[in-house]
Amino acid sequence: MGQPHGIGIIGLGVISAQYLATLGAHPDVRIVATADLDRSRAEEVAERLTGCRALSVDDLVADPAVQTVLNLTVPSAHAEIASKALAAGKDVFGEKPLAATLADAQRVVAARGEAWLGCAPDTVLGTGVQTARAALEGGAIGRAVAATATWVSAGHEAWHPHPDFYYREGGGPLLDMGPYYLTTLFHLLGPVARVSGASSRPRDTRTIATGPRAGEVIPVEVDTHVTGVLEHVDGAVSTVTFSFDAPVSDASPIEVYGETGTLSVPDPNLFDGEVRVRTGRQDEWHAVTGSAGYDHAGRGIGILDRVRTGSDRTDATIALHVLEVMTALQESARTGSRVEIETRPVPPPVVPFTAEAEWRTRA
Repeated sequence: MGQPHGIGIIGLGVISAQYLATLGAHPDVRIVATADLDRSRAEEVAERLTGCRALSVDDLVADPAVQTVLNLTVPSAHAEIASKALAAGKDVFGEKPLAATLADAQRVVAARGEAWLGCAPDTVLGTGVQTARAALEGGAIGRAVAATATWVSAGHEAWHPHPDFYYREGGGPLLDMGPYYLTTLFHLLGPVARVSGASSRPRDTRTIATGPRAGEVIPVEVDTHVTGVLEHVDGAVSTVTFSFDAPVSDASPIEVYGETGTLSVPDPNLFDGEVRVRTGRQDEWHAVTGSAGYDHAGRGIGILDRVRTGSDRTDATIALHVLEVMTALQESARTGSRVEIETRPVPPPVVPFTAEAEWRTRA
């Protein structure tokens, strides 16, 4: 049996705790190094993990024990860190979006060579989205013709102690939350051919509500309410809304409309949740029986899926397509015109149901 796959984490912010919960004690991988602009954060995590060292970014990507770099930096640094790691011959898995701009993302993908380049969200590998996809492909609602996806919030300054980057280039509700919903729509309905978008920015400042900077006013540099229409290659049409300007919504996160029924898809920011279906012959919603995907998974399952199976289910070509769609929505909102999408990745196969006890043990 081979040695555990070595992982180096760059960026130990809020989201890193969820990755550590999945990867920190998994027998197939070992976190061998950490790096962060705040050296104390890297050291604190390294001290909790056997055989892990706090290093500089340059030393981490050069370390021969690191096989995959887990890039959890802020969006504006995603491309720089990924490029540095790829140049050092490392595989890379990064948080979404793939890069802050489409041009940067294209350069990163072009530079990967023989290395594996993966990108979040890996929530789509959980039982929620995968069960919905299996039901859809099994004919639960007939041919899919349309979908809606809705995510609204009053803004991340309500809970995040350092929310600045959510309101700078590479942030906003579209680039922050859009990847979960758009990646799910890609898995369910396939790639997008063209988009139309509209957006607004009702406020130019936000006030941090929690943490040591509570009461501090920060600038808003991106649009905070984005809507759009996606025309999928196979003919389905999706309508999407992402907002930091509405406190609550009663809409289902995602609904897919078919010729014979409707499929309700759970929150794609989570890994599980109930999938429901209602056909024209039924008076009530019914839970979908059967299941697919990784059961009770957490962030980092995309790396484990790659290490254990060699799959490309979270390949960067999917993240590049999603970023192109988001960039096109922004362009359409500025110009008032429909924008064509050039990338055409193929959705990977449905993930077979994998019980938690199975994926948490050594392959």
